[in-house]
Amino acid sequence: MDSATSELPGFTPLGRDSENGLKIVIVGGFGVGKTTLVRSVSEIRPLNTEEVMTQAGVGIDETAGVATTKTTTTVAFDFGRISLNDRMVLYLFGAPGQERFWFLWDRLFAGTLGAVVLVDTRRMSDSWYAIDRLEHRGTPFVVAVNRFDDDPCVYSLTEIRQALALDPHVPLVECDARIRSSGKHVLLSLADHLHELATARETTP
Repeated sequence: MDSATSELPGFTPLGRDSENGLKIVIVGGFGVGKTTLVRSVSEIRPLNTEEVMTQAGVGIDETAGVATTKTTTTVAFDFGRISLNDRMVLYLFGAPGQERFWFLWDRLFAGTLGAVVLVDTRRMSDSWYAIDRLEHRGTPFVVAVNRFDDDPCVYSLTEIRQALALDPHVPLVECDARIRSSGKHVLLSLADHLHELATARETTP
């Protein structure tokens, strides 16, 4: 790598000892904070495919409950990268949330080790499709509740687990997608979950 490349703004070179690249997909409903999460944790300048929302989406995209200040939407995917340690790197793909882009999900899921389902309790039902698709594919996942400041109802994790009909073994955590440390906690929860599943498979006769 030449010195000019390593000095690019927002560019963080991959560590020389990195040997395990893990693909993670972040899914959830429209406006739940997937792009924000990728941006907050990525150690490189993330790739975003956001476009300005126009009248063409009126009557097609369900925007009830989404902040009125939201003016853009992801139309393909977000991409970022984060090193968990010297040898393990996560490649993050944020999936588009609108139903008209769900056909892209299966391609994003290809080669995925695990996933994060981001939940907005103001639009809980938007999470059901993501959970169903991951369970159908047998992809391990964790559920992260992104707490919004203007949410009038603060549901407990027990209430959220019941509402989403989550299996007891699926990790459920809280987060603030805007805060890097909070986002990293979500990813570490997924990494721990994947490790536990792998260990269980190895010890099963």
